[in-house]
Amino acid sequence: MTTSLFAAAAADLTIERIRAFANQPEQVESLTLEFKQEFSSSLVKTVAAMANSYGGLIMVGVLDKVEDGAERVVGVDAQETIDKIAAACHARLDPPWEPTFIPVPLNDGSGRSVVVVRVDHTVAPRPVLIELKAPIRLTGQNSTADRARLLQLVREEQVGGALGLGQSLMAPRMETGGDGKATEDFILRTGINLPMGEAGTWRPLSEQGVAALAKALNNSPLPNALLNLMQGGETGHVGFRPLGHNRARTARLVWHIISRSPVEHPVEAVVTLKLPEVYGTTSAAPMATLTVDVHARIRLFAASLKQMAWPFVYPVPDLAELFDGLVRTLVDNTVVTELARLADIDASLVAQPRELHLVADGPVADLLHPEGLRQIPDSGGSHGGTFRANPALDLRVAQERQEQVDDWLRQLGLDAGLAGMEALVQRYRTSTANPKAYDTVDEEDASSLSTRTSAAS
Repeated sequence: MTTSLFAAAAADLTIERIRAFANQPEQVESLTLEFKQEFSSSLVKTVAAMANSYGGLIMVGVLDKVEDGAERVVGVDAQETIDKIAAACHARLDPPWEPTFIPVPLNDGSGRSVVVVRVDHTVAPRPVLIELKAPIRLTGQNSTADRARLLQLVREEQVGGALGLGQSLMAPRMETGGDGKATEDFILRTGINLPMGEAGTWRPLSEQGVAALAKALNNSPLPNALLNLMQGGETGHVGFRPLGHNRARTARLVWHIISRSPVEHPVEAVVTLKLPEVYGTTSAAPMATLTVDVHARIRLFAASLKQMAWPFVYPVPDLAELFDGLVRTLVDNTVVTELARLADIDASLVAQPRELHLVADGPVADLLHPEGLRQIPDSGGSHGGTFRANPALDLRVAQERQEQVDDWLRQLGLDAGLAGMEALVQRYRTSTANPKAYDTVDEEDASSLSTRTSAAS
């Protein structure tokens, strides 16, 4: 998926970044990506096809196939190439339209560059014709729209979101019990929107497909991140499986820790996939939604045991692992593959998560372990927040994902009116001798929580 390069500022598109992207063994041409050694007449058809489909990137000066050990990035004369593409787009496309061009120098003294051609389908006219035909994009190649697809293109408005640049989720709502009190310490939500393939718009969800998604989720990083919240105090859990409201176009998969205390599930995760209800052809592209909700109730769980002298607090490193586990799961290859199958789309169209919501029962500052943090006088505080991701970061890359998680933690601290979060995060990241050095719950507290959990389970 080329989302991060598509959204990156021109100044951030370095040749090092392009080489790293192009040299990945799994990086092949797809619905949203094409490599060209140099300008050719077929390049203009690819521009039209991407404009009529989901948009994408064309990298000119990069070989499609190379022998092992050979250099894939070869470069071109940037100005000459851009002039040829622009002239061909204005001469051959109906209506005349040109994409965005970003030359990236090789910086090797050759004077050559990679020309990154961005085709943003959200601003392109629809349809874009070439020789009175409307090209469309298939996996790694171009085709021609049939009559039905051409009519759909004519009726379509400019649509966004297929590349994950406008992911928007509704904030979760915290439920209350019969006494009017909240039933969670906090809810954390992330997710993505998915464009729908032709078959996915009419067929019901496959039981085998949903089971395969549940298996992928159980093998993802998320369960370990959820277990980590209990700090070793859990004695059993049930993996992701269908539970609750499952219908022909809705799948609801639930994972939870089990307990016999009054708080039955101290930690619970709910993954909901909703396919759009589509009857006939609409002007907007149908989109499915996938949401992942984490319900944390450890504070309420610990209080229900009535054996702790103070309320439970969440160590910041545990939240860092939870944020990371959520994101890693939604970019996990197996999870992405199963989502693509259910939506009947190419895996390259499964967007990366770009939004995180946190809703807490009370001030966030009260939920966080205070070591390393201090309240800013008269700062107020928050009961949660919306955390947006930098679209220029590729969340599949560990370093870039860590940068995003750290930004979210810093925002969490600032919104909560706390100073010291930046230094705490930095110490946590640079601590290599003891990865849990900043898991600041005392060993005695953790072991007693574990003991009480065992007794209550």
